[in-house]
Amino acid sequence: MKRKIKAKHNRPSWDEYFLEMARLVSKRSTCLRRKVGAILVKNKRILATGYNGAPSGLKHCIDIGCIRDKLKIPSGERHELCRALHAEQNALIQAALYGVSVKAGTLYATNQPCIICAKMLINAGIKEIVINNGYPDKMAMDFLKEAKIKVRTLKAINS
Repeated sequence: MKRKIKAKHNRPSWDEYFLEMARLVSKRSTCLRRKVGAILVKNKRILATGYNGAPSGLKHCIDIGCIRDKLKIPSGERHELCRALHAEQNALIQAALYGVSVKAGTLYATNQPCIICAKMLINAGIKEIVINNGYPDKMAMDFLKEAKIKVRTLKAINS
């Protein structure tokens, strides 16, 4: 009896799947400069998501304008002069808010974390980061390397 051979399906890898989800999450961003999405994953399960935007209940940059643009602050500098939390920060905060441990998890993000987010991810116990694009922050990469957190760049399916 002959067996039918199933046609191969173009199924995304787990990395592609989670990175595409991070790209979808980034569409909720309220930042005028850069739309960033992040997903925290452990054992192929999504623990929390985050995008860059103002804290809950505060006005967003899309509504009142960007203070960083008004002050002509270059990308990658003076993170404290911004209304928004970064996507990675929001994902970590959501996990903490609901009592979800991210220890030994993986972060999937549309962009490389900045130094502030890198330090938070190190202390949260993240073991791996998969990104779609870079970010002008060498110190962040140096810290992640020193903390032995593996960082991989993977182009998303539709990027």
